[in-house]
Amino acid sequence: MSTSPETLDFLLDQIGPWSGIRTRRMFGEYCLYLDDKPVAFVCNDQLYVKPTAAGEALMQPPVWERFYDKGKPHLLISPDRWDERDWLRALLAATADALPAPKPRIPRAPRAPARKRKT
Repeated sequence: MSTSPETLDFLLDQIGPWSGIRTRRMFGEYCLYLDDKPVAFVCNDQLYVKPTAAGEALMQPPVWERFYDKGKPHLLISPDRWDERDWLRALLAATADALPAPKPRIPRAPRAPARKRKT
């Protein structure tokens, strides 16, 4: 089951305005970026935050869950905690601060023009 756009809209409304936040749709689910760092995933209408020591410290006791069978465990944030805006923003900010900066993109070389076939 994929995440509904209404769930994502609700979550973003709960987080509130934040200049560095954006989302990207991936395979029917969503990735949540903060300052171009992927900090969380919204899958099956649930929020999964990337595991970091800083995030784990803010979530006591931590709840670990996988959003697909063979995936790494992530911190599962239940929808009833989405209403705690200050805590949720602190969790996402601490996670983003703990993650490494994204690698700079290497521009692709331009493609060579296609050669015409001899007939």
